[in-house]
Amino acid sequence: MNYSREVENMCVVAKGPHHGPAPIPEEGKWIEAKEIKDISGYTHGVGWCAPQQGACKLSLNVKNGIIEEALVETIGCSGMTHSAAMAAEILPGKTVLEALNTDLVCDAINTAMRELFLQIVYGRSQSAFSDDGLVVGAGMEDLGKGFRSMVGTMYGTKSKGVRYLEMTEGFCTRMALDENNEVIGYEFVSLGKMTEAIRKGVEPNEAYEQAKGTYGRFADAVKYIDPRKE
Repeated sequence: MNYSREVENMCVVAKGPHHGPAPIPEEGKWIEAKEIKDISGYTHGVGWCAPQQGACKLSLNVKNGIIEEALVETIGCSGMTHSAAMAAEILPGKTVLEALNTDLVCDAINTAMRELFLQIVYGRSQSAFSDDGLVVGAGMEDLGKGFRSMVGTMYGTKSKGVRYLEMTEGFCTRMALDENNEVIGYEFVSLGKMTEAIRKGVEPNEAYEQAKGTYGRFADAVKYIDPRKE
């Protein structure tokens, strides 16, 4: 360690009390985090790229400083899906500090990693007050049946109104309108359920019908429209 002449010529003043870091909540315990291995928790964060044409939701399950599980969900940018494939392979096994300083290919994923790092090292995690945290696999549970991301896609214009294209439940096939042409419900196809049924040997048309559902006062509609064609 090199010191300037001014510091070398100073007399020593003894340090009094040793103040450690403020404890943070981690998996049902209060932890004074001094090293990377002291960090544990399950948390989510959102990142965006510089031109803001796409976004990433990143979920990490960290145990003793090591990322044991990563869920990477992207929207708005086609190339980002390929970046997510690489990031999901890169992240598990790294410490949170390594991950923060790793190129995760896409700006949105890198930004999400930065936001998660800030959350988790300050004790702002989903599992902060859960004994032993969340099991590895909790990220998959976020996806629900069919293991598909929750995506909402809606479009609207002043002259023609709104179109429901995709809801959490699935791909919107028809919108239900009342006598005033106002939306009162919709029909959807759960693509995850349909694909799983086809994989298990159900005929595609039958699987399609089985995966259909409705929401709202769909049966009371005066008129039904295809949101992509009408």
